[in-house]
Amino acid sequence: MTQQTPQVPSTGEPELTGVRNFRDVGGLPTVDGRRVGPGVLFRSGHLAHATDSDTAFLDSLGLHTVFDFRNSADIKLEGPDVTLTGVRTVNLPLSDPADGAGFWTMVREGDLATLRQMLGEGRAEQRMIASYRLIITTRTAEHGRVLDELADGSAPALMHCSAGKDRAGLSIAITLLALGVERDAIEADYLESSAVHRRYKVWRAAHAQDGMSPEVMALLTPLFDARAEYLAAAFTAIEETWGDTDTYLRRGLGLDPAKRERLRERLLAG
Repeated sequence: MTQQTPQVPSTGEPELTGVRNFRDVGGLPTVDGRRVGPGVLFRSGHLAHATDSDTAFLDSLGLHTVFDFRNSADIKLEGPDVTLTGVRTVNLPLSDPADGAGFWTMVREGDLATLRQMLGEGRAEQRMIASYRLIITTRTAEHGRVLDELADGSAPALMHCSAGKDRAGLSIAITLLALGVERDAIEADYLESSAVHRRYKVWRAAHAQDGMSPEVMALLTPLFDARAEYLAAAFTAIEETWGDTDTYLRRGLGLDPAKRERLRERLLAG
């Protein structure tokens, strides 16, 4: 059966079947009155389940590079990305395979009492905040490479992890910081990942006690939300560790002024 080409609604976004949380971040405003160019920087969840029509659409974007921030355990679970014509994939894991493996097994299979103990009373939110801070402070080499690649001509680019929310969300936010995008616009784009049609699908093993009862879902929801306090924690970690954004970009990520200007020229319009 021939698959239909993804429909593009009035928002200008395609309705992809097997790829969640896809969007072009073009149009976001910078503090100096410019905007991110259209068609140069995209974000999404993983591409492993892309349909033929999804793949054809992604091929039409003229991508140079896909940045995949999943680790080997993620890729084993979800599968490798589909192959896109003429596109290079750069895998830069932003979490270790063993990082939280037992935790995510508990999310999929744990009983209600265990979930309460692990995630109740704000512990799920605390875990997310700690994860965001850790990625900022320990993955400077990876984020520095992303900015290097983009400054040296690796756009148009698509960044993704599993859900396209946390690891890709932070990587997009850092790129937007380097471009001088307004903080409110960065936050608004990040929070889009919580829109109903973008959210990562929570799943539990068929044998899991209490399945997806309302209480289980309430306990799990903070893990699958994009929340302003998570992104704020990342920005606070930058300020606490490096003092300000410019120092973080220059010393933490190795983005000197000349390279930053090249990045802006490649990705900004107007």
